[in-house]
Amino acid sequence: MNNFKAIILAAGRGTRMKSEIPKVLHKVCGKAILEYVLDVTKALRSLATYVVVGHGYKKVMDSVGEGVIFVQQDKLLGTADAVNRCFSHLKDYRGTILVLCGDTPLLSKDIVAALLKQHLRSKASASVLTANIGNPQGYGRIVRDEKGGFSAIREQKDASIEEAKIKEINVGVYCFNSKDLFGILKKVKLNPGKKEFYLTDVIELLLADGKKVTTLTTRDETVAFGINTREDLACAQAIIRQRLLSKHMLSGVTVVDPQTTFIEAGVSIGRDTIIHPMTTIHTDVRIGKNCSIGPMARIRPGTRISDGVEIGNFAEVSRSSLGCGVFQKHFSFLGDATVGRGANIGAGVVTANFDGVNKNKTFIGRQAFIGSDAILVAPNKVGAGAMIGAGSVLPKGRNIPAGMVAVGIPARVIKKISNLSS
Repeated sequence: MNNFKAIILAAGRGTRMKSEIPKVLHKVCGKAILEYVLDVTKALRSLATYVVVGHGYKKVMDSVGEGVIFVQQDKLLGTADAVNRCFSHLKDYRGTILVLCGDTPLLSKDIVAALLKQHLRSKASASVLTANIGNPQGYGRIVRDEKGGFSAIREQKDASIEEAKIKEINVGVYCFNSKDLFGILKKVKLNPGKKEFYLTDVIELLLADGKKVTTLTTRDETVAFGINTREDLACAQAIIRQRLLSKHMLSGVTVVDPQTTFIEAGVSIGRDTIIHPMTTIHTDVRIGKNCSIGPMARIRPGTRISDGVEIGNFAEVSRSSLGCGVFQKHFSFLGDATVGRGANIGAGVVTANFDGVNKNKTFIGRQAFIGSDAILVAPNKVGAGAMIGAGSVLPKGRNIPAGMVAVGIPARVIKKISNLSS
């Protein structure tokens, strides 16, 4: 579905977050709120996506990847004004415009696709996504006439006592006929209370002009959930975390205790891998098949773990690549390391990757054996089949050739291993 263009509203201050970080850049399961919304437009193959930025716009522009067009709202005059800022880009476009809020990470691409499909089928001037929720506090209400027909969206602060009792709310997802939208935007008046131009007023103006407006109601309350506070952030994180865990389990991964396991977005895990309790796996991690991770392990971004790897209690891996069958069982840290297949990392081993200025790399060859409590001060290299004795310290820049045994502080080669299997 790529017969539409999208506008994402991401200019707000997010004052209730009490943060110097723009609201849409706060992370949910390792990914910025705005990225979840962009995922929807990408999945539905938008012809073009315009992100309206305002507060902290430079940070937002620096954080979001390619494939979007930024439109600046220098004065935060409301959602109608934000959409109108896109007019210069869309004045010659004749088609559907999808408008989304940048602070709704729980939004489902399926329900947005359904709204787009209905909008195109009905040939309406506008289509609005609504939801019936138990606690509508803070949301705009859907006002209907005595026959159940849609008549208006009433913002919370402007709602009458009776309107405030309405449970059907505006989700903040709209489809518009571009010509009708920009033709009516200039008629929107400044709200006297909030001193802003409301996009919701466009709906009432279209109806008054005799245009067709349709609604689609979803049963999923979570799609309406917008982030306004740190409490909202935590609630969204809990929902998305459960979604991610379910996805992995349905794909053949065993999560022993979902209540204590944290897996962020952007993680791939192969079949028959077991994730033990109290384990955290950050974004941008790839784990192969038949692995065992944890308990109480931490896998940080940039890590690549091949098939059959075992990472055990209180082990941490960061920006490292582990070959097939690597064992890293207890109380160890691998940072910026490349570890060959079948290598053994003993309890308490540390690759000291940071020298105060740079993160340096460690290379450990296939079937190497690193004894307990050894420290490898990067950069250095341990050859294939080499052994580092327990408690040894391999200094910065020191390399141990393949098949050699090194011990001591500093570690020195003492002998050669005669038989190294292939």
